[in-house]
Amino acid sequence: MLNSDRTRDSRRGPLRLLPGFLVFVLLASALVLLAPGLPSGLRGAGGSLVWNPECVVETPDGKVGLNREEAQRATTAVALLASGVQPPDTSGIDAAALEQLAAGPSDDAGPSLSCRGSATSGLGEEPLTATGLTPRAERLRAAMTEVFGSQSLGGFAPGGVGQGHGADSTHYDGRAVDVFFRPVTEENRRAGWVLAHWLVAHAGALDIQYVIFDDRFWSVHSSRGQWQEYRAPEPRNEILRHLDHVHVDVLAGGSG
Repeated sequence: MLNSDRTRDSRRGPLRLLPGFLVFVLLASALVLLAPGLPSGLRGAGGSLVWNPECVVETPDGKVGLNREEAQRATTAVALLASGVQPPDTSGIDAAALEQLAAGPSDDAGPSLSCRGSATSGLGEEPLTATGLTPRAERLRAAMTEVFGSQSLGGFAPGGVGQGHGADSTHYDGRAVDVFFRPVTEENRRAGWVLAHWLVAHAGALDIQYVIFDDRFWSVHSSRGQWQEYRAPEPRNEILRHLDHVHVDVLAGGSG
């Protein structure tokens, strides 16, 4: 009797596994069919699927996922090439992503790169330096100069600034720099987006908090890291809409 029970159990074993196996096959088939449309499954290097990438470049052929280091290399390479300087090695980075970052959208200037935000914690508050910037903001300015060379800068002054900006502006704390792209033309807007993308890609390394440009803003406090609409208090004012300059500021530290 015992041997008979064992025989029946051995025959039932594969049958018991069959429903679970069929469910697995159906789920796997659905993922294969749906993967191109899933927002978290994006094309990476060599066309491989990248799940939940740190950064995303929107190209005419679809979204390309990049890790943070790739986004930093790509945006730096685009910036240096525009200045006629030898760029870093970009092997392994999707060519379509590089082309999109260099040329921008075909229809009109605008954002192509977004990166997830993650603010550094435990930063201390900083006093102003002789330039009127905090050490973090001064480090940001030096990093921009290293890549982009001489720029038209504003929004700070020795001893600090006390007027000319909105209430509670980070300019008054010496934490913000404005980079001007004047006059407002499509060419200058595209150049501004090259800088804006570089800032977003390097936000974590440079303790950047906000990037504002061309009616859009990016925040390190946004876990999704998408560019959002910036609503200026005076819609007809090009300066308040940040059409003629990229605003970038750094984290305050402390409880700020």
